[in-house]
Amino acid sequence: MKLYGDFQKEDWLKVLGIPKENVPGSFIIHGEWGFEDNLNLWREILCEELLVPKWNTLVGKHKNLNIGYANVYGSPMASNIAHQFACSGTEIFIQTGYFGGLSSEVRYGDILIVTAAEMKDGVSHWYLPEQTVVESNKDLVEAACEYCERKGYRYVKGTVVSMSAMLLETHEMVKDWALKGYDGVDMETATTLAIAHKFNKKAIGLLNLSDHIINGDTLYSYTKDRESIEAETDKVIRDVALYLSEKFKGRHSK
Repeated sequence: MKLYGDFQKEDWLKVLGIPKENVPGSFIIHGEWGFEDNLNLWREILCEELLVPKWNTLVGKHKNLNIGYANVYGSPMASNIAHQFACSGTEIFIQTGYFGGLSSEVRYGDILIVTAAEMKDGVSHWYLPEQTVVESNKDLVEAACEYCERKGYRYVKGTVVSMSAMLLETHEMVKDWALKGYDGVDMETATTLAIAHKFNKKAIGLLNLSDHIINGDTLYSYTKDRESIEAETDKVIRDVALYLSEKFKGRHSK
């Protein structure tokens, strides 16, 4: 009997219940606690030939491209999506979601285009045991920056530390990460990047500043202005993610 680590493409396609021709070329993995509103929004975006292989996952068409979307929370959930779809044939993975700000260079309303992530998430080291930092695909990073400049979207190119126990964050940890030069902290990006590297796929993180923790903001000190800026930035990030999905359609990873 096979165990999960021995599964091949055909095994995962059977598990997912997806025909080979419907495997998404790109997959957007969104990290957020709430999921219902996000899934409803993406049902409208991916309205053609919609499949629901998992409770938190949609596969459909946008501009005649097979695209996947999953709402996850934390590295284990992200890994289940990235691993299964990477093995099934998906080539591009785009991690979206939120980060705590560690740098004064980042402002609310900026997209953080992640170039690399430190692997403190508890999952990524199983995929890349010899590494502590994993990089985004340089082609995706360059294309995301060029598109943001063309569209007039505000962005910062930078790095994050991914960790899985947000509620254990302290001022000391935050100061240490900031001194090491990280622009933000999140929960999923290192996982998605590491799995993409493991299976020779392309991946990038496009993150939204939710709480500027280096300045003392938290998730529990939201203002109406922050909520409005966050929602607008989410919309912009979705546009960038769909652009990358279209631009890199049919390309093979390096």
